[in-house]
Amino acid sequence: MTRAEVGRRTAAADAAAPTAAQAPGHRTPWWREASGAVADLGVLVPIAVTLVVANHLSATAVLLPAAVGYLVVAAVYRLPVAVQPLKAFGAAAIAAGAGPDVIAAGALLMGAIFLALGVSGLLDRVARIFPTPVIRGVQLAVGLTFLKIAWGLVAKPPAAFTDQLPLGWTAVLAVALAAGLLLWRQRLILPVVVLALAAATVVATRSASLDLGPSPLSVPHLGWADLATAATLLVLPQLPLTFANSCLAPADAARRYFGEAAAQTVTPGRLARTLGATNLLAGAISGMPVCHGAGGMSAHVSFGARTWRAPALLGGVLLVIAVALGAGAAAVLTAFPLGVLAALLVVAAVAHIALLRDLRGRFAWALALGTGLIGFTTNLAWAVGAALLLYWADSWYRPRLGRGV
Repeated sequence: MTRAEVGRRTAAADAAAPTAAQAPGHRTPWWREASGAVADLGVLVPIAVTLVVANHLSATAVLLPAAVGYLVVAAVYRLPVAVQPLKAFGAAAIAAGAGPDVIAAGALLMGAIFLALGVSGLLDRVARIFPTPVIRGVQLAVGLTFLKIAWGLVAKPPAAFTDQLPLGWTAVLAVALAAGLLLWRQRLILPVVVLALAAATVVATRSASLDLGPSPLSVPHLGWADLATAATLLVLPQLPLTFANSCLAPADAARRYFGEAAAQTVTPGRLARTLGATNLLAGAISGMPVCHGAGGMSAHVSFGARTWRAPALLGGVLLVIAVALGAGAAAVLTAFPLGVLAALLVVAAVAHIALLRDLRGRFAWALALGTGLIGFTTNLAWAVGAALLLYWADSWYRPRLGRGV
């Protein structure tokens, strides 16, 4: 089978497969939008909490870029596009104990780079050379990463989280909730998250009352050393991941979930512009850098989000917490049950990996599995580069083989 045939069969499968989009004019019930809105907390909360506790970022500065980002995507895309912390960036910053100024420098660099790439139109042109199997491989790597994070939350809880259940009970809670959410995700998630937040609030207020108002914001004081450290430690490892998982993959996922109309709205270039602008805000207030991770869109959609209402709801709630409750938010978030976050990650991982179902043909499956597994275990940028070389070499060689050239 030629690569053209693979592409036609994949496109046919896309057209035949049911999408998550509702019929025009159909209004999704508010509880489904609200359920979908909270579905990606498993990624947001652990990194946000650790940046506040371990890296000494202001809770308001951490939550505000995510809040503004969600309100922006609600207005720009009118679809449940995700706003997540930069995962590789955040992990490197946490491991190195980077201070607020270095993190701010990295956010400003990421913002400037992706805003420039988005405005130039370069990303939309480059995206055309990435075939569906390679993008599905990126999505597989992200799904496996979600499972790895979920396992880490249960097996080795981050030190930033306090007042948690014993390890065994956390594991039981995670497994039970994951099973329940996989079966009844749109019915269970909202009450589960509300109860978990209420429990965390009770735990946090046992010894002292929560402070109201925002936590202090500060403008970063940047020097050449901060910019150099941020560029080498935080930005360079993140660039290929953000290009693949926050520009290419979410544009593909939007088309898969919502049809070709969404492909005209959610483009790699527009995604680069909105994440770039949001990161400039994050850097300006020494906050948390963010992206539009494709796994977050799968999480939102799988739990019921269909329209702009889901990101608008979450953005509004995060904005209220950041401005009105930021001073006490860290105490509540550090007590949020890890078993709940792990369960949310497992369900999001399953939904994201399920995007591979539209692949047809052994070559497409082999390319996607190889990209995903190698990217997950070693380096995603190298895996994607190798997969592209294989795909285009095969596309060039196979027709000539058939003609006996």
